[in-house]
Amino acid sequence: MISDAYELYQRLEKQDLLKDKPPMWWPNYGSFEVLVGAILTQNSQWTRVEVSLENLRQENALSIESLACIDTERLESLISPSGLFKSKAKYLKSLALALQKSFDDFDTFCTEVDREWLLKQKGIGPETADSILCYACKREAMVVDAYTARLLRAFGYEFDSYTALQSWCVESLASHFDPGELSRVYALFHGMIVEYVKANSKAKIVNISHLKSRI
Repeated sequence: MISDAYELYQRLEKQDLLKDKPPMWWPNYGSFEVLVGAILTQNSQWTRVEVSLENLRQENALSIESLACIDTERLESLISPSGLFKSKAKYLKSLALALQKSFDDFDTFCTEVDREWLLKQKGIGPETADSILCYACKREAMVVDAYTARLLRAFGYEFDSYTALQSWCVESLASHFDPGELSRVYALFHGMIVEYVKANSKAKIVNISHLKSRI
């Protein structure tokens, strides 16, 4: 059993799960590409998202301006490896246009955007919004997802909403780290959870044997 998220963070950290991963886990942390990837990864495997991102990169379409004006059918073709390409193309174009209108450029977006604005955009729910805030905008936003829920379920915790799961993760971490550290801590904590569950689960059963020893 684990008592809180801080204890889980410490146990995961001992596993060296992010070795050979990008410094903040998500590739190209702090870039516009992260925002695009956060939408493309919905209901998709990251390996497929990487193909779509490379297609966009080759087309010079990984910018606000290019996504706002690219032909929709062309965009659908470029991101088709990620699946659900028709709806995702609409979301990306709509978001690029809204970002241009409200913030003008990506740097201003990162500084001024809030979660409420993101949640008003088509195709962006709580997990995607927090992913954008955490990994694109470098904000103090804890991303929780199916991997998080599965790991905590293996320890006997059940949550009835995204908010409840997120609150459990944030509460003890915020009391153990300085405020200036939290953007890094939240980014790495989510990354460690994902990597651990991917490496130690079969179907929906998570093997937590590596994490059971006391700190």
